[in-house]
Amino acid sequence: MHYWLGAFCRNLNYGRGIYFPTNAVAISDTITLLEDIGNNIPDKSWMLYLLEFFNSQKIAAELNLICQFDDKNYFEAIFKGINRYRFKNILPTVGKSYTRILINDKENLSIRYLLIDRSSNESEEFNFKLDGSSNYYYDIREQFTGIEWWNKMGYYPYNIRYKVQFSEIMFGVFDTNSQGLIFVPHKALIPDKDRLCDSYPISFDEIMIKDSRGIHYNVTSGICNNGIRFNC
Repeated sequence: MHYWLGAFCRNLNYGRGIYFPTNAVAISDTITLLEDIGNNIPDKSWMLYLLEFFNSQKIAAELNLICQFDDKNYFEAIFKGINRYRFKNILPTVGKSYTRILINDKENLSIRYLLIDRSSNESEEFNFKLDGSSNYYYDIREQFTGIEWWNKMGYYPYNIRYKVQFSEIMFGVFDTNSQGLIFVPHKALIPDKDRLCDSYPISFDEIMIKDSRGIHYNVTSGICNNGIRFNC
């Protein structure tokens, strides 16, 4: 079975309320592995710590931390639900932070997946080239943050592998002056979940805007029956 729990990201303007910017061309966050809780993932199953956007065609692009039943944990670039590239040089390590960036690159007909180890500043990038006739729309209409479970052995979400911190949750816009990207912090979260489960073995805490760098929250073991709500 397939489960998910988290939130859609929003900006906040006290004149407009909460909204997702129509000019976004990129998304980003930083994920920190705080603690290895232990491997409770059922056989042949896996779980994901998500950074994901959807375009107006509801096509998803993701740069996820994936944890598996066999202890093979890694970062993966995903498009349309298909694994496209496993990051080889940067591997998840407890105590380290990683910045993840997804860029909708219309000029080069590609989606750019960028992963940065914040301890060493080492970076690894994967450019997924799209056929010019694919009719893919290079816009971003939703950004999702949270957790996803795939359970091939039973009908339940299981305990997470890592206690993690999500921070610096942002969207990127093109700056005509610098001819580059500017990243802007999100300020609100709207809860979202699958419709299959009423309770999840997970908790979200310390949800806040920290140092004007966007939303910060922790994910650890616990009990939760809804997604993440903040500032809305």
